Amino acid sequence: MDDPVLRVQSQLTARDRVLLGWLYDHGVLTSFQIAHALFPSLDFCQRRLRTLYRLRLVARFRPQRADGGSYPYHYVIDQLGAEVVAAGRDERPPRRDHARVERRRWTSSRTLEHRLGVNGFFTGLAGYARTHPDVRLGEWLSEAACRRSGVFTRPGDPALVRAYQPRVRPDGYGLWVVRGGRVPFFVEYDTGGEPLSVLTGKLVGYREWFAALGRAWPVLFWLHSAARERNLRRMLAETPPRVPAATGARDHATMAGLCPAEAVWAVAGDGRPRSTLADLSMWVLDDRDPTREET
Repeated sequence: MDDPVLRVQSQLTARDRVLLGWLYDHGVLTSFQIAHALFPSLDFCQRRLRTLYRLRLVARFRPQRADGGSYPYHYVIDQLGAEVVAAGRDERPPRRDHARVERRRWTSSRTLEHRLGVNGFFTGLAGYARTHPDVRLGEWLSEAACRRSGVFTRPGDPALVRAYQPRVRPDGYGLWVVRGGRVPFFVEYDTGGEPLSVLTGKLVGYREWFAALGRAWPVLFWLHSAARERNLRRMLAETPPRVPAATGARDHATMAGLCPAEAVWAVAGDGRPRSTLADLSMWVLDDRDPTREET
């Protein structure tokens, strides 16, 4: 019997497989995010996305703007794409309604803006790495993946550590690899809807988590405005977090033409100029990537 997964695999490029994996793991990406992260031009990206859409590997929708017009296409995984990803990872096939449930989830989700913001942070890093061969985004884990038991432990960690369930829920985890160095980090993406005390309270959970793991990595607060960042930094100065924490403001970065890989990070308790993501390596207690096996 003809297997559609086997039939379509020969038509996929390595870049296609990266994209399908991202959609499977992270839910939804806009055409602009995909183009910036993976393609040399938007036109090239759109042509390839149309091909993947015709092959029924990806699905798409286009939200309407409240003031008229529409947003760019938003892409999600289609059922065949999900089956291709699962087969490539040697995982069990997804449910038959996997793609339909995911598509419905994101077309009607009140958290769509937040998810796109988090994904935009990481595709921004991937886009920077695409044009800077000395760096790469070595790992990108979703909020759901960060909550899996034992994902940040290593062989030899005691059972108590492997079973530890953190109270915090990072919006994402990444591993930035530059010139042979590594910067593991967590992201907290701020939309401005929570009191700043909620953000500072998360650092207590990170402190407990890092104490259990015996290692600590920077926690990056990506705030929606410079004014909100100033207020958060004032609170962090009054109550030092005792974990490596850095803040950046999206409006400042946009006006300066910078992305999260560049000098947009102000480290709590450190009076030096803003740091690049690579500079944050000095705040890493243990720079081995726990999500990959030792080689």
